[in-house]
Amino acid sequence: MTQRNRPTDKAFAPEYQGALGSLSVNSSLTEVLAKGVEELRAAERAGEQSEMARCGLAVAEACRRLGRVAEADAAWKSSYRAARSAEDLGAMAWALWSGGTLARQRGSLALAYRLLGLAAELGERGGDVVVRGYSLAGLAETGRIQGDYQAVGELHERLLAEARKRGEARHTVWALEGIAQMHRNTGSYDKALALFEEAAVTAGRADDWRGRAWALRGIADVVSVRDGDVERALVLLSEAEAVCREMKLSSALAYNHKMRANVQYRAGQYVQARDTYELALGEFEEMNEPRGAALSRLGLTKSLARLGRNPAETAVELAGLRRTLDRIGLRHARDMVDKAVAELGVGPLPGLAPRAEEAAAR
Repeated sequence: MTQRNRPTDKAFAPEYQGALGSLSVNSSLTEVLAKGVEELRAAERAGEQSEMARCGLAVAEACRRLGRVAEADAAWKSSYRAARSAEDLGAMAWALWSGGTLARQRGSLALAYRLLGLAAELGERGGDVVVRGYSLAGLAETGRIQGDYQAVGELHERLLAEARKRGEARHTVWALEGIAQMHRNTGSYDKALALFEEAAVTAGRADDWRGRAWALRGIADVVSVRDGDVERALVLLSEAEAVCREMKLSSALAYNHKMRANVQYRAGQYVQARDTYELALGEFEEMNEPRGAALSRLGLTKSLARLGRNPAETAVELAGLRRTLDRIGLRHARDMVDKAVAELGVGPLPGLAPRAEEAAAR
C-alpha cells in the first residue's frame, strides 16, 4: 500500500508526493511552495518525469491556495505533461484534480466538471483510490456550490462512508462540512450545527488545522443565523482566522472575512459589515475568485442599502450581480439575490424578467 493510500486517524496531504511526501497537511503554503520549486528543479535536472509531475502538483496546489492562479494554472498543466510523458496514470489524475479544483475556484464550473471527471476516471484506471475519491468529491462540491443538492447529496454521503471506512480523517471532515452546508442552506440548522461540530472535533483529533478552520466558520454561521449569538460567532471566526493566517490560506481567510461580515450584517452592524465586505471583496478580486467576489459584493450592496444608498443604484447593482451569478451557474447564490431584492424592497430589477416569466420562457 502506498503512502497516499494508507488508512490513518491523522490527517495527511496526499497531494504532497514524491520528495515532498514528508510535508504535513499543516505546513504553511509558503513553505510548501519553496520546497516544491526546489525539488521540482532537482527533478528537472535529473530528467525524472514522474517526480517532476508530483513535485509540480505541490507547486500547483500551493499557488492555488495562495491565490496565485496564473502560476497554479501553469503548474498543474506542466505536472500533467510530465505525468503523461512518464505514463503515470495516478500522477496524471492528480494533476487533473488540481486543474479541476482551480477551475471551480475561478468560476469555470463546466471546465471543473470535465477535468474532475477525467481525474476520477484515470484514478480508477490507475488504481489510486484516493485521487478517485478526491476527484469525485470535487464533482460533488461543484454541484453543491451550484445549489444542485438533490443531485449531489447522495454522492456526499457515499464519499463520507468511503472516507470513514478507509480512515481518511481529512476527507471525512470535508464530507461532513459539505453535507452540513447543504443542511444549513435548506434551513436544517440543528442538523447542520451537529455536523459542523463533528467535523471540528474530527479535524482537531486528526491535527487537520485547515479542516478545523473551515468547520469553525460553519459553526459560527449557524449560531449567528439560528441563535443570533454574535459574540460566540465572532470568537469562533477569530480562532479560525488565526489558523488561516498561520498557514497562509488566502482563500479560506477571504471566506472567513466574508462570514464575519455576514455575522455583523445580521446583527445590524452595517458600518462594520460594509468595511468587512470591502476587505473580503478586495481579497477575492486579488486572487481572481469570482464566486467569493460576487457574494462579497452582494453583502456590500445590502450593507450600503441599509446605510441609505439610493434604491435605484441598489437595484442596478443587484441586477448585475444576478447576471454574474447566472453566468457562473450558482443557483443558490442567485436565490440569495432575489431574497435581497425582497428584503430591501428594490424590485423589480432593471433589465431582468421576473422569475415566473423566465420559467415560462424556458
